[in-house]
Amino acid sequence: MDVPETHYVKTQDGLSIGYQVFGTGPYDLVWNDTMANVDANWDLPSWAAFLRELGRHARVITFDRRGLGVSDRPASPDVMSLELGMEDLRAVLDAVGIERAVHLGFSWGCALSLLFAASYPGRVAGLALLAPCVYSWSTPEFPWGIAPIGQPVPADEPPWGTDAHARAELIDMGARTDASEVRAWAKWFRLVASPGAAALVLEATRQTDVRTLLPQIQVPTLVLQKSGDRERPTGGAAPWVAAQIPGARFVEIPGAESFPTARDEALFDAVDRLSREIRDQEAEFDRVLATVLFTDIVGSTERAAALGDRAWRDLAERHHAVVRAMLNRYRGSEVDTAGDGFFATFDGPARAVRCAIAIRDAVRPLGIEIRAGCHTGEVETIDGKVGGLAVTIGSRVAALAAPSEILTSSTVKDLTAGSGLTFEDAGERELKGVPDRWRLYRVLA
Repeated sequence: MDVPETHYVKTQDGLSIGYQVFGTGPYDLVWNDTMANVDANWDLPSWAAFLRELGRHARVITFDRRGLGVSDRPASPDVMSLELGMEDLRAVLDAVGIERAVHLGFSWGCALSLLFAASYPGRVAGLALLAPCVYSWSTPEFPWGIAPIGQPVPADEPPWGTDAHARAELIDMGARTDASEVRAWAKWFRLVASPGAAALVLEATRQTDVRTLLPQIQVPTLVLQKSGDRERPTGGAAPWVAAQIPGARFVEIPGAESFPTARDEALFDAVDRLSREIRDQEAEFDRVLATVLFTDIVGSTERAAALGDRAWRDLAERHHAVVRAMLNRYRGSEVDTAGDGFFATFDGPARAVRCAIAIRDAVRPLGIEIRAGCHTGEVETIDGKVGGLAVTIGSRVAALAAPSEILTSSTVKDLTAGSGLTFEDAGERELKGVPDRWRLYRVLA
């Protein structure tokens, strides 16, 4: 794979953010690292090998946050804030035209992934967090920090971007420290950030605490940790992070290095599996809260026999035209038409009830009556067809209605409080094939 072209996008506040898109995999993947230079990344043989391997599994979107790499470096005290980083990421995704993607974060890059997922869950298909950093300081409840909170951190680190600094970082990451590798990484550090920018990054991470976000994450999440990270003082937090995120799965993968490499087959397999699971679920069904409405003509069989086929067909067509006009007026979606009955869905229960009233009143001049039933619940779209228990309940409610009567479940009545609709208790009923007894309500004129 050739080195990808670097592009720029303008943020809302006018800064230029550099990004790259590469890879041929079947899903979109946002790579979030702590620090990067999208051009210089490809000059490090070990890092370039990892990126190329990542690109064989997904279409990868990578970018430099403001203040780093090839992006603009404004002199602003909040340049390294997660909120601004989130705006940079959103601008890149908009420029690429990606609405939803899997986000793979590493180290402190996970903090940005978490904030973006909590703020824009609709734009995150899933999260994969490798060696996530969520807080810098040690506490009795969180013992994986660099030092106990309130205590000073030793300031004897080598100067940023020097060979000594690169060697110390590589040792900490469990990587090779031969002379050529050290020189290559030292140059990479200098191209990623100036000493002043690096100090801002360090200060920002030491002030960051995203632990409160973890219970708010609503997307499928995979938390990963290399087995070698357990031996590091600041490693080992990944299982705790996974336990705080609802439904998250923790996976330990083999490897002595703390950073990802092209040899980490278990990492790529785990992220691929997460993406497949998400795609399979979305392809199988789409669950939404909706109000279902069922209507049918009362005594249609007898009426058809009395009128004859031709007259009945003309009357049925006029009935269908009226129903479709009312569905359009009240923003309902026609799902199915079976003989003289209609099945429709609405995103608001009050509109569904008002539509039923309008249909009932509009067909009376045709000399026919309808019965109708409404229920609000979670419906599934499976292979393009709407189904689920909520649909069954709605149809059973409609079947119990008398001529010109509109019955609803208690859910519809409760959700339309304050809408001006009036209901009358119609008692508890059994619904065929549905557990328990259901209290139904009659819609009054």
